[in-house]
Parts: sequence; C-alpha cells; structure tokens
Amino acid sequence: MSFNALVLAGSRGGVDPLADYAGVTDKALIRIGGATMLERVIVALRAAGAAQIAVSANAPAVRAEALRLGAEPIDAAAGPSLSTLQGLRALGAPLLVTTADHALLRPEWITDFLADAPADADVAALLARRDTVERDAPPTRRTYLRFADGGWSGCNLFLLRTPAAEAAVGLWMSVERDRKRPWRIVWRLGPGTLLLYVTGRLTLDAALARLGALVGVRAAAVAARHGLAAVDVDKPADLDLVRGLVERS
Repeated sequence: MSFNALVLAGSRGGVDPLADYAGVTDKALIRIGGATMLERVIVALRAAGAAQIAVSANAPAVRAEALRLGAEPIDAAAGPSLSTLQGLRALGAPLLVTTADHALLRPEWITDFLADAPADADVAALLARRDTVERDAPPTRRTYLRFADGGWSGCNLFLLRTPAAEAAVGLWMSVERDRKRPWRIVWRLGPGTLLLYVTGRLTLDAALARLGALVGVRAAAVAARHGLAAVDVDKPADLDLVRGLVERS
C-alpha cells in the first residue's frame, strides 16, 4: 500500500527535562547509536516504503534536521491532535503517523501493521498486549489500558487510511481539551459502556468500535507482533534502556 508519513516532533515549550538530561536542545535530536532519534524514525519509515515524509515541528534545529534527512518540515500546532489534523490535510490519506521518540522503530513493524490493519478501517492504531511487551522488552514501566481481554500499551503508530479519519482526529482533539475533566471523556461513551468497563466486561475492540461510532468511522486496534514496539523514549530511564538495547543489538 502506498502511504505518506507524518512524524510528530513538536515541543511543549520551555526546558524539556529529557533533552536537558541528554545535553541537547530538543528531544528529537537526542542521539542513540550514532543517529538522532528523528533520523532513526525517518530511516525506518523510508525503508518501509513511505512515499513522502513530513515532520511536524517548530524548533529550528529540528526542522533543519528534517531537511537534512530529506523530510519536509511543517508547522506544529498547539497539540499532537491538531498537528495530526494539519498533517492529514497537507499530505492526504492514507497517512501513517508516529512520533520522533519512537527510537526503536523498525521497518518490519510498520509493514506488519499495514498488513494487519483491517482493509475496511478508516483509522487503526497499533497496540501491544501486556504479555507481548513483557515477553520481548526488558523490565520497564509501561502504561496499560485495562480491558476485558487484558492490558494493552500504545505503540505510537496510527494509520489514517481514508479521508473519513479526519473525524476521528476531531474526536481526539476534544479528548485533549477535556483531559483535566475525565468525566466528560467517559460520558462520550455513554453510561452503558462505562458500566461494562468498570465491571471488566469491555474489550478493546468494543471500546474502539463505540468510539468510532460516535463520529461515524470504523476504528480498529491492531495487535503488535513485537513487544518492543510499545517502548518509546519519554523519560531518562527510557533513554538509558533504549541506548542499552541498541548497543547490544
């Protein structure tokens, strides 16, 4: 499948503790195994067949790095969801979205994801089962979404397959706005869905189907084949872990 790719590399402003820990100005410029994290991500995307790669960033040094790597820098918005929306409108669908801190990203994870995503899904997300993460990754603290079919960890890899996926990004934007008012997020699913969740009877697929139905899209979860796909670099312990893994590979 022919696709374009968007790498989210925006910053929240101020001093980034992780960049400061690594001694660089911007998180995306942290070096691992002789390459910046942004370079590692772009190389993986290109090897997986991305036709065009854009980097959503405002920091001049990150934009310069994107140009050096043959990617197109585009302006980052106030948050990742709005940046994704702008990227979708600029690049079109199908669009693969990932983040600059996905430093272990491998081309085969991308091609597997694209192959496993349902052909009729407007939007798909890669997630790893907890047992898969624990099988493949060294002991590391991950955040898991708890559903009836087990714990799941996000893998920072999304496929916006059709133009209809724009509606799903709009839902993501509203969730970001309400992140400090969780009752509003939960209420979107309705009291019946909330009851299923709190009683441990809601599966991940059912939750995504209900979320997609809110905005009229088909949303799907794809189970990652490799647990390391859930490991990103978000804090100093992650950076030390990933550097160690790369050095030993």
